[in-house]
Amino acid sequence: MLYAILRRFGQMLFVMFGISVIVFLIFFATPGADPAARIAGRNASPEVLAAVRHSFGFDQPLYVQYTRMMEKIFVTGDLTSFVNRGWKVVPAVMDSIPVTLSLVFGAAVLWVVVSIIIGIVAAATRDSWLDKLLMALGLLGISMPVYWLGEVMNLITQSRYHDSWAFSWVPPLGYKNFSDDPKGWFLTLVIPWITLAILYIGIYGRVLRAAIIESMQEDFIRTARAKGLSETRILLRHALRTSLIAFVTLFGLDFGALVGGSALLTEVVFGLHGIGKLTYDALQNLDLPMIMATVMYASMFVVIANAVVDFVYILLDPRLRAS
Repeated sequence: MLYAILRRFGQMLFVMFGISVIVFLIFFATPGADPAARIAGRNASPEVLAAVRHSFGFDQPLYVQYTRMMEKIFVTGDLTSFVNRGWKVVPAVMDSIPVTLSLVFGAAVLWVVVSIIIGIVAAATRDSWLDKLLMALGLLGISMPVYWLGEVMNLITQSRYHDSWAFSWVPPLGYKNFSDDPKGWFLTLVIPWITLAILYIGIYGRVLRAAIIESMQEDFIRTARAKGLSETRILLRHALRTSLIAFVTLFGLDFGALVGGSALLTEVVFGLHGIGKLTYDALQNLDLPMIMATVMYASMFVVIANAVVDFVYILLDPRLRAS
């Protein structure tokens, strides 16, 4: 177990190093890319460009600039924005993490619970009207873009029907810290949770249904039937456990990506200043320090999520424990 953890940690360091080098080289070493010119603005004089290069350290060799940037991100934590001088990047990322984690964790709980129920019911009632209805609803959820659904939800809850008894409890767009106002934190995130979860409920419900149906054809299921086990116990105790392997694989990838900033559209629509919104603003301004910090954060979470998935595999499939 210790060896597996150390191996995963080494893989994480390697991935983060590779990604950081790629991002850095795209920003600095691309032909025609001059960060000093972008910072100084159009029609800047050569004297101004030289002053900007010296001020930001762009006149140093690339390996020196890269080393200093990594040191300021991971050691001293005092890396500042190229666009807003004096704005420290690491504290800005740390302030955005609770927003994104709150959004993604809540939505993940919702879509996992609901999609497991849908997948089990659809597989148990295969080819019935209920199965077809659930799959049609799942396809509908997949088909709706999250930004469009978010705007519709805002139109209903913030404008058209906000004064009705059904939605009068919905607070204005934004985020409230859990430590300051737990109830306000929950209320501000209910609608974003539902909006983000609807897409994944459809995907995960269909994936789990297909996996359960496939598992029900396996030899160990026939053995369980021969032993006289009930269909309900076979489905919930044996087929579901095997089918969750595909479910967990998909969850690890999606969860890691969302926590890393892929929930951007949901954050923008609902006024949540999380990692996705921070990355989006940095890309618009070509702010390399902020881009680098958010990319490092995202890659770390993706690798950690995949490592957790591997350990969950071991819990779900006893055959993997020996290896």
